[in-house]
Amino acid sequence: MVFAAMPKKNWNRLSHERALWGQGVRFVAGADEAGCGPLAGPVVAAAVMFPCAWGESGLDPALRGLDDSKQLTEEERERFFGHLTGSPEILFAISVIDVETIDRINIRQAAWRGMSESLDRIQPRPEHALIDGLRIKWLAYPQTAIPQGDAKSYTIAAASVLAKVTRDRLMRDLDLQFPGYGFATHKGYPTPQHLAAIKQLGPCPVHRRSFAPFRPVELELDFGPDPHRKS
Repeated sequence: MVFAAMPKKNWNRLSHERALWGQGVRFVAGADEAGCGPLAGPVVAAAVMFPCAWGESGLDPALRGLDDSKQLTEEERERFFGHLTGSPEILFAISVIDVETIDRINIRQAAWRGMSESLDRIQPRPEHALIDGLRIKWLAYPQTAIPQGDAKSYTIAAASVLAKVTRDRLMRDLDLQFPGYGFATHKGYPTPQHLAAIKQLGPCPVHRRSFAPFRPVELELDFGPDPHRKS
């Protein structure tokens, strides 16, 4: 398959997808997560698959400016989210991994599980996955791991937007359920405001107990012994 010329800016961030499409791999998905660093709330992962015809036509003009979700404003993320989830040409799936699972299997494995589940939910199944960050050894798909992939691949960037917007919305909901922590503002990240609230109120049910500083805080606040801690 020979692809027509396209603007360099679009080509650069579709280069991994175009290379695979050019080899006859039609179903190429990008996968990413949001929420590995926060002290509270779930980790959310997403997978996105663009039509291989975009190898010739280029990126949908409505997605111009798509980037790593951290580089976009909230308004831009919401706009891209609406187009990505509303376009009949784009396939996607989103997976939410809860706090209990994070504490049980660790955050990296939880993020990878979320990406794997998202890939599994896309139909037709991807033939190849572009993964942000490290290679997932047990992933059931041929994969290319791309460090900082959300800045280098449009499908990974799209997945990062879906994951980020979904998680931010969930954290705003959790702010209503557990007032006083400021989840709607900091989204669970360890800001001074959040740490001060933890010190004053103690952890709530959606805090990740396997993360620092919860073990020291629980001891300081006399929450009793940790049943999982070895003596």
